[in-house]
Amino acid sequence: MLTTLMAVYTLYTLLRVYISVMQIGYINQEKRSEPVLMGAGRYLVSGNYAVAKEKVALLSHLVEYLLFVWWVLGGFAWLQGMTGVEDTVGSAVVFLLGFFAVNYLVMLPFDLYTTFKIDEAFGFNKMTPRMYLIDTIKQMVLFAVIGGAVLGGLAWIISRIDNWWLYGFALLFSVVVAANVLMPFFMGLFNKFTPLEEGDLRRAIEVMMEKAGLRSDGIFVMDASKRSGKLNAFFGGLGKSKRVVLFDTLLEKLNDQELLAVLGHELGHFKHGDIWKNIALVGVLLFVAFFFFGHLPDGLFAMMGAAPTAGVKIAVLLLLLPVLSFLFTPIMSYVSQHNEYAADAYGSEVGGQNHLVSALLKLVTENKSFPKSHPLVIFFYHTHPPVLERLKALGFDGTLVDLDGELPSGGIFEFIDHG
Repeated sequence: MLTTLMAVYTLYTLLRVYISVMQIGYINQEKRSEPVLMGAGRYLVSGNYAVAKEKVALLSHLVEYLLFVWWVLGGFAWLQGMTGVEDTVGSAVVFLLGFFAVNYLVMLPFDLYTTFKIDEAFGFNKMTPRMYLIDTIKQMVLFAVIGGAVLGGLAWIISRIDNWWLYGFALLFSVVVAANVLMPFFMGLFNKFTPLEEGDLRRAIEVMMEKAGLRSDGIFVMDASKRSGKLNAFFGGLGKSKRVVLFDTLLEKLNDQELLAVLGHELGHFKHGDIWKNIALVGVLLFVAFFFFGHLPDGLFAMMGAAPTAGVKIAVLLLLLPVLSFLFTPIMSYVSQHNEYAADAYGSEVGGQNHLVSALLKLVTENKSFPKSHPLVIFFYHTHPPVLERLKALGFDGTLVDLDGELPSGGIFEFIDHG
């Protein structure tokens, strides 16, 4: 059984490595071809940014594989030797916190390099080492308190209930829903949210929300610029906790009409119930995962040199969950991409087709998002359709952007005649 799991994880890693290699080669070739959506200089920079990030991802795949091999061939036994083999809730939580700590420390250099080297070099990172450290401490405290409670509850279920996988699924799925409800609260621990000031923009947003039937906790501006120069907007929370959030960087770069079109897109997700669809898909994935991992034989843990305690069982589930998630990803990507097209259609309807196209062009340029990807990357990883396809669906020919990455002169769009 252990040999089979290692073979599956090896194939999983090889496929991810292959996709990364293909993506790097594809972008290196495309970034030197005729530019689209932006001028030649920006096009090359965006390609370099995408390649730099993908190289880090490629190396991280290999390190994750080595970490997996270490865990199953002796790491679990070593950690049990450090924390004890008692099958109690307390021992399980200590064991799992140790499991997460080792994984975090091994993968930390990749996050540091991406933040302070790559994002810094391409003009995105605004974080200081002090801010990064404070954020990390907050995250650790939150995880130790909330994550420890959830892991403890799951360990109790495994230790006390025969069909633990079913009740464990119910617990984790409840946590997923609760996390969406409480998301504004957690984000408030890291960012400042200021109500959008009164004016024409706020009134226009409120009118759009009323037409869509959205009742929210308010419209807020998030101080995203203190960490990153990237642009974004989203609806956060569920139920009464729903709120409209605009990055301050977005307000700086987009005009009011473009902002309304972007929010129209987000309202499309609300109108179509996409958040609940995504939660349902996560629920399916969790159910399959718990069913599978709940039926692993105890002999597997003996092959790893570890006692089959609740802590080890949860750790194995967490270690192998990415494999199952990867296999499930194309389905989620397909559904998500379909939802994005529908949200674009709604956004163009309520916010104006021209304004949504203009906003997408600015988002691509400002975020240095290379507009092309290898088909395998799109198939497995893209939750959004390629921006070129989104623009075509909106009737815009991306080749009409001039060399400065701006819209055609006069602000008049030429749309493709679809017959």
